[in-house]
Amino acid sequence: MPERFGIINMKNDKIYYSVGALMYCPANNSKIVDKLVNNEFGDKFSLAFCLEDAIGDNHVRDAELVLIQSLQRLYTLQDDGFYMPKIFVRVRRPEQIVRLYKEFGAAAELVCGFCVPKFDQSNSEEYIKAISDVNDLSGDRIVYMMPILESHEMIDLRTRYDFLYDMKEQIDSIEAYVLNVRVGGNDLCNQFGLRRHGYETIYGVQPVASILTDILTVFSQDYVVSGPVWEYYSGSNCDVGLYDEVLADLLAGFVGKTVIHPNQIGVFNRACAVPKTDYDDAIAILGWDQDASSMVAGSAKGERMNEAKVHRNWAEKIGYMAEYYGVI
Repeated sequence: MPERFGIINMKNDKIYYSVGALMYCPANNSKIVDKLVNNEFGDKFSLAFCLEDAIGDNHVRDAELVLIQSLQRLYTLQDDGFYMPKIFVRVRRPEQIVRLYKEFGAAAELVCGFCVPKFDQSNSEEYIKAISDVNDLSGDRIVYMMPILESHEMIDLRTRYDFLYDMKEQIDSIEAYVLNVRVGGNDLCNQFGLRRHGYETIYGVQPVASILTDILTVFSQDYVVSGPVWEYYSGSNCDVGLYDEVLADLLAGFVGKTVIHPNQIGVFNRACAVPKTDYDDAIAILGWDQDASSMVAGSAKGERMNEAKVHRNWAEKIGYMAEYYGVI
């Protein structure tokens, strides 16, 4: 990318935009290593081993042991030429983070970070301490946290804004360790007894869409915020529905998405590819002469107005998206 024009608040490194399609997998899935080694999922995706909702309450330790074995096996096979995704672990309690990190042994270096579910006032301080402690153990390598906002406190308008700004203040205290902020779409829909079909986007679920908008308003100037899960992986129009929702995510300000099936990865990546007209305009804006007398010019195709100051943040984001998802 050309030298940046000015400084922006949002994250300014490709890693924050490259989590992409985060595919959830139950941590007790012992077959996942073979599937990764055989490149059954393609590339440009991340993987989250889930120890929370995907695992029965009485089977957590068994799942942890399977996860440890999976990571250690991946560690021994990592030079075999297959695509290694960014790997995350979705825990259910703060105490799991440091304990599991130690139990992973040398394989801990494969773990990019931890997904923190139901992040709220009841657990935020404990999770923040756990992530800080892990980074004390990891040396020069950052182990990231991805807090998931899905608390019922966001439902009540009387508490929503206080909750969101309180959570941002908490997250800001370890800003360097926060890779993405994530949202729990299904948990929020459940609060209203609603569920979208495969041909509908979550933005048609108005009570939930308003919460998503408020989350973006509070967090997206300083953090990359990832879009809600898409739960359809087969059936009529599910690909179209996912593609349309990703485009709506991007327009709203989300980058990335939680997915639950390999079928969704390619659709997501196609939707995130940057249109060439956007890329060309972004490059022109980022390469603008800072001493120029005019900060306004028509786009390369003469279709819209580019303003070096007004569109700077947009151009920065487009540049990083193009680096990871490509240009069409």
